[in-house]
Order: sequence, then C-alpha cells, then structure tokens
Amino acid sequence: MPPFAGNTVEPLHDYEDTITHIVHDVSQARHFVHIEYYILALDETTEPLFAAIEAACTRGVVVRVLYDAFGSRKFPRRKEMIARLQSRGAETHAMLPLRLPGKFYTRPDLRNHRKLVVVDGEVGYTGSLNMVERAYHRKDAIIYDEMVVRLEGPIVLQLEAVFLTDWHSETGVIIAEPRRNLEKQLVARGTTTAQVIPSGPGYEYENNLKAFNGSFYQASSRITIVNPYFVPDESLQMALTNAALRGVEVILVNSEAIDQRMVAHAQRSYYQEMLDAGVKIYLYKAPTLLHSKYILIDDDLLLVGSSNMDIRSFELNQELMLAVYDTKVVSQLETITSSYLKRSRRLTKKEWAQRSIGQRFLDSVARLTSSLQ
Repeated sequence: MPPFAGNTVEPLHDYEDTITHIVHDVSQARHFVHIEYYILALDETTEPLFAAIEAACTRGVVVRVLYDAFGSRKFPRRKEMIARLQSRGAETHAMLPLRLPGKFYTRPDLRNHRKLVVVDGEVGYTGSLNMVERAYHRKDAIIYDEMVVRLEGPIVLQLEAVFLTDWHSETGVIIAEPRRNLEKQLVARGTTTAQVIPSGPGYEYENNLKAFNGSFYQASSRITIVNPYFVPDESLQMALTNAALRGVEVILVNSEAIDQRMVAHAQRSYYQEMLDAGVKIYLYKAPTLLHSKYILIDDDLLLVGSSNMDIRSFELNQELMLAVYDTKVVSQLETITSSYLKRSRRLTKKEWAQRSIGQRFLDSVARLTSSLQ
C-alpha cells in the first residue's frame, strides 16, 4: 500500500495505559469496531475491553473480532470469552483453526500474528501487544514490555483494509457496509506520512523482510533494532553486518529473559558475527522481557508492528508493520529506546567468548533447526 500523508502517530509503551487508550476509543465508537489479535484472552487486565465491547454492542455498534486459534488456545476462560462475545452480538471468528486434510484443510504451521484495532475507520492501533494480562498467565517471573502506536488519519483505512482481508479469508464474507463517514476518514489529522506493510505466505513477496533489508542498506548513520526474537536469514545478516562495517552505528536490543528457549539459543548463535562486525548488543534485564518490535533508521524512519526478525515471521506468519516517515515520531522512539537501554546491559566480546562449550553447542543446534521453530 502507498504512503498516506496527514496522520497522527502516537507511541504507547506503558502496558496498562495502552489498554486504557484502546478501551476509551472503543467506548466512543459510533459505527463499528474491528479487533484482531494473535492472543486474545479474558482476564482481569482485559476485562475493561470486554465490558466496552458489550456496551458498544448494546448501542448498536457493529463489533467484529478475530483471534488466532493457536495463539489464544492455552489461556484460561477461552470458552467463556467466546461465549460472552457472541452472546452480546459481537461477530467472533478464530483465525487459521486446525482443519484436517480435505476441502477446507489448514496448514498447522501457519499463524496470524497481527495485532490491530480499528474504531469507526478513524482511530487505529497496531504494535506488539497481545490482548492479555502483562505476565501472559505464566508460572515464572517473566512480564512483558510492549510498543503500540495509536493512529488517526487516512492511514487507518489501510489498517481496516488488512482487517477486512483477514475477515474475508476466515469467513468468506466480503464486508460491504455503506461508508457513512468516508469523507471524515480522509481528513488530515496531522502531518505524519505512514504506510502499512502487511506480509505473510499469501503475499507474492516477503514484504517485511524486504522492508527491513532495504532500510538497512539505505541507512547512513544509525540503525536501532528492538526485537525479542532475532534469528536472521542470510540476507538480513549480511545487510546488518555490512551496515556496521561501513560505519553505521548498529544497536540490537534483545532480552536476558527467555520465554522460548530454542529461539533464544538460535538468536544467540548470531551474536558472535554481530559483535565481530561492530554491532552493539544490549540485553534487557530480567525478569522483564522486552517484547516491543521496532526499528529506527537514521532520524527519519520508524518501522513498528508485530513482526519478529526470524524465518517464521518472514515466511509463515501473517504479520503487520507500519512505516512512519517523521523525524518527530522517530525522536519520541529514541527517547523510549534510551529508557530501554538504561534498563539493559551491554554484551561485550570478552563476556561472549567466555561462555561454556555446552552453551555453544546448544546455540549451534538451535541455529540448525531454527526454520522449524
């Protein structure tokens, strides 16, 4: 989709505050609410959203909800959540449910990893946050930090286009409601230019991978990557090491905390090559896992959304990234990144060289099997 001008992009990085913003906008809906999450769960943190959905349905607002069948399956109260949504009149569908081979066969390795909300086509949200309490109902001490952007302006129409496409893919229904407020949707709400970059196996090209690589090769001074899962393919690894070797400052922020052990070992197998090229690696201190997913290029480009930097996200997952062309927004993210770095420690070549033979072996095995993870 092309860049759209005239938008407002507001970064949100406080977990509970982000949900509060979403609940407020859903509470103001007049026509429709579209919600799509990889993980959607009913718990104490998300209860205000479900209450806002119920109130919206009572007002006559059309509410449509998509959730990934695999991503949401393990969380408590799932059946209660679905029954509650449907009983209030919200149209609710699982994305990519497992179906055995036949006419409606669904490959079990495909997932819809997107996170988005659209309210009346005027306000939108996308980013890394799943709609679940901050600890994801884990039994260990890990909690998650996230990054979401709140959008106003014509760019919200692109978010809506992604949702409508996914809705049609899951239901076979083309939503053709009258555009009661199209002129209002096209009114400029700010000065930021942005474009939505959807990706997934249904697209001819690996849009997220190509967007990442293209931006790395064009960077002239600085690349900052904040991502929890960094398992690059050869092209991405080459783009980053080349950037560092030609003098671009490359910063990679990962986490000490591990919630997916094999993925963690696989990503750490790339640290040596990154360090040798001059990449600065920072580890966000446990027990918080930095789940934010964004890239800053120089002082004028932000890529933010749902995509991890691994083969699964490039080839198998339905993902959604937003490109933002605005020095002011990038400056806001730089401030947030600075706060992340204060809560991180820098990984040195000396420290990395001292890891045990067992750790090196596990890293190598995980790297060899990374395409299956």
